[in-house]
Amino acid sequence: MGTRTDEARRDFRLTVLNPGGRDPAQDFSLGVGTRDDHGHAPVNFHAYAACTGGVFHRDVQHAIREGLPVLLLLRGDFKRTQRAIVELKKSGLTVAVSLKETGLHQIARQLEDAQRGRRFREIVEAADGCLAATPEALSFYGSGEFIPTPYPLDDARWDFSLPFEERRGIFVGTREWDVPSRNHLAALVLALGLGEPVTVFDENPRRCRKVLEALGFSLGALRLIERRLPYRDYLAEMARHKIVLQADRSAVPGQVAGDALLCRMPCVGGDGAIDRLAFPATCGLGRSLGELKGLAARLLCDRDFYQQIVTESQELARERLGFEVVAGKLAALFARF
Repeated sequence: MGTRTDEARRDFRLTVLNPGGRDPAQDFSLGVGTRDDHGHAPVNFHAYAACTGGVFHRDVQHAIREGLPVLLLLRGDFKRTQRAIVELKKSGLTVAVSLKETGLHQIARQLEDAQRGRRFREIVEAADGCLAATPEALSFYGSGEFIPTPYPLDDARWDFSLPFEERRGIFVGTREWDVPSRNHLAALVLALGLGEPVTVFDENPRRCRKVLEALGFSLGALRLIERRLPYRDYLAEMARHKIVLQADRSAVPGQVAGDALLCRMPCVGGDGAIDRLAFPATCGLGRSLGELKGLAARLLCDRDFYQQIVTESQELARERLGFEVVAGKLAALFARF
């Protein structure tokens, strides 16, 4: 029995369908690609397809032709998702659903409209089951399973690490001033108070400088990057720093922490799913801003503690977020439907 189960898990492939989305179709059957490829990186919801050697689609008919079990993403006003699930079920496919935007503030924004809420409930009831990228999202489905988004940690092509001696300063992992739960200003204030060079992405750098100057901060240590970078270039930029710092309280899947894992560096703060799973000793869950500042300061000056957090986070991530581990969880989930 165990052998047949293992074989079924190895043979399991998944279609992730984002109906009407912007990302083009992508086939991961030949692997996750290299860091220089132009396709979407094998992270976030693409990673559920990538870890199973599956496919990512935005066209319902293409997904039907694949003939694979489907993870259907709820996005926008959910109308496309509702039409898609009717077609998928009519074709006899097994379908699990998941909200594409799963931070608590994002879920609230999507479900505060009664009509969207009704549509959401009808889609969940029509599906074979629900998959949550965060534990908090389960409350909105009623039932389902939390499976974190995986990361290609065992693939050397996605190792963005640099020697400690080549790293310098603090990378602030948030950039959204207008989302209160991101606590972006708090992260900037913490970072600038640690006496290290600070880097942050901000497409409105004038506002950032004016706010910080009004609060009396010297901006000599602050480096603002004013445009978004391709994901791989973004990771290379992050990896030049000693630590990633954030104060996010949005209960998101945790891409900032996931990016830190690919860069083999500590992530301080954040209460996302990956933060909690891979960085329990430095995440923001249950910790004050003062505690986060203390942890960051220690990481910046204590080389042994720094290496301990990096080693522990990589071990935990491989146990909980590795491609093979998550692929097995996905196969088991769909086998129960």
